[in-house]
Parts: sequence; structure tokens; C-alpha cells
Amino acid sequence: PQSNEPRGPEVLTPVHAVEGIVDLPSPMRLHHGGALTHARMAWRLVGPEGAPVVLAVGGISGHRRVGAEDRGWWSAVVGPGRALDTHRYRALGIDYLGGSADSTGPERGGPAFATISAYDQAEAIAHVLGQLGLSLTAAVGASYGAQVAMALGARFPALAPRLLVISAADRVHPLASGWRAVEREIVRFGIARGDADGGLKLARALAMTTYRTPREFEVRFSGSPRRDPDRHRLPIEDYLFARGDAYVAQYRPESFVALSESIDLFEIDATQIGVPTTAVAVPEDELVPYRHMQEYVGRLPAGKLVTLDSIYGHDAFLKEGEALKPIFASVIEADTL
Repeated sequence: PQSNEPRGPEVLTPVHAVEGIVDLPSPMRLHHGGALTHARMAWRLVGPEGAPVVLAVGGISGHRRVGAEDRGWWSAVVGPGRALDTHRYRALGIDYLGGSADSTGPERGGPAFATISAYDQAEAIAHVLGQLGLSLTAAVGASYGAQVAMALGARFPALAPRLLVISAADRVHPLASGWRAVEREIVRFGIARGDADGGLKLARALAMTTYRTPREFEVRFSGSPRRDPDRHRLPIEDYLFARGDAYVAQYRPESFVALSESIDLFEIDATQIGVPTTAVAVPEDELVPYRHMQEYVGRLPAGKLVTLDSIYGHDAFLKEGEALKPIFASVIEADTL
């Protein structure tokens, strides 16, 4: 595990950044039926003007602030000198439809939101690229973002000529769906009781146990329980519920439900993803079995499987910045296209 020793603030050379919000076609017909009216998608580009553009999308908590310069959600991987070097490339980040940021999504305490698909995210991203007059060198996605990258590569191969897919396959394992279904029901239960944030806190705490590995938790949390005035408290509890509190401070319960469901509704015919695809599989990933990744790559017309061993399991894409460097280079370096 990474050291918990305090470090001083990292000094980063500023890079060019520009962002905006694009209006999407209205009505926007959705993959699972229904439509969004007056929908929009927020985007942010970081990197030198004129440099090759790489889409970087991640889990349902991801947003348009991707890199280290923005203290973004993928700071270990995107930024100056990192696997996606923003001194050489432009990183394109987006706010998901259905999310908690500036793209169209559910209102807190509002009516039920439309069912969103990774295909809908891909349609919106394609529209953003068209409005900006951009095409991609590659689309890089992890977890839910990997589903979005697959959908983009299948639907818009000219816009995304190469894919890097991390910790997602062409189908979702039923056990992973079962965990997420319970998480969504916890949030719905909280909403029904008038405590939506409490439900989201518990759901996120449960989700954290699926993102990491038994080995990491054994190393970090094998100490003895402490006795509080009213009960015993296990070492892992503070961590899990702190992560839940942090999540509540940034995300809407309704968005968690919408995008969690979007993950579980995803499926794609891998034979229809014709662009070269590198898939990164983490054997320790509890959510995406290694066998599923192997079978997915076997169905791709132009697929390559890379194995990344990591104590961080499904969260390896957030933590293993150095290990991902050569993998990113093999996909996004200009001389490989």
C-alpha cells in the first residue's frame, strides 16, 4: 500500500485549460427509451493547443476535472509527466449525463430521472467533439468510463480510432450487479425515509468494500476493535464511513442511483468494436472477473489483453499511475497509430 506519510504540496507547471458546456440535440433519444429535452454536457480540455486529444473517463464519480493540475479524480495518471502527459497531449474530461456536476442530471429530491446508458454518454461525447471540431487520438476509460469508451468505439470509430479499456468487459458479472443493486436499494430506502444522504453514505461505504481487495484490508485494518461508550468499533469502520461522508459532500443520491444502474444495464457485442482495443485486467478485481476480461478480448476483432496485478483491485486504475505509464504509451503514442 502507498505510504501514509504526509507530503508537501506538489508543484505543477500550469498548462493550457479551456472548458464549456455544449447543448445536445433536443429531444435526445435515449438507448433504453425516452428522451432528454434541452440536455447539455460539460467538458474540459487540458493540454497544449493543437496537441493530440485523448478522452479520459472513469467511474460514476468521475467528472470533467481529470488531471493533477485541477486536483482531478485521475491525478495519479493524468498530468505533466504522468501516463497521460498533459505537456504532450490534451486530456478531454466530461461531466456524465445523470451525474452530479454541470451536465444534465437528476435534481436533488426531484422526480425520477431518465434511464441513462453508456451509449447515451457516447452520443453526447460525439456531439461535443463535433461542436469543438475535434477528433481523438484515443479514448481511455476505466470502470464505467470503459463502458463509455467501448460504446464510443463501436458507434463512432472515426472519432475514437483506438481504445484503452480498464476494468470493464462487454458484459457485467451478476454478483457485481447484485452488490450494486443492494447499494441502490439502500439509497432508495434512505430517500423514502427522508434521509437520502444517510442512505448514500451507507451505500458508498458498502461499495468501498468491493472496490479494494481482501489483502489490502487485511494489511490496513487487522488491528483490535476499540470500545466506544455504546459499542465496539472495528478498525475498518472509520475508513468506510469517512469515505461515505466524503462522497455525500460531493454527489447527489439520485445521480448515484442513475449511474450505478447504467453500469448494470450495459452490454455490447464485442465483435462490433472494430477499432484496436487494449484491455487492462486486474486479477484481484472483485467486480470484473479476470475470466470475463479474457473472454471479452477473445471476442474483439483487434484486441490485446494486458494484466496488471494490484493490491488495489478495481481501484487499481486510480492508484497504479507508474504501472499504467507503459500501457498508456503503447496506446496513445503517435507512432503506434
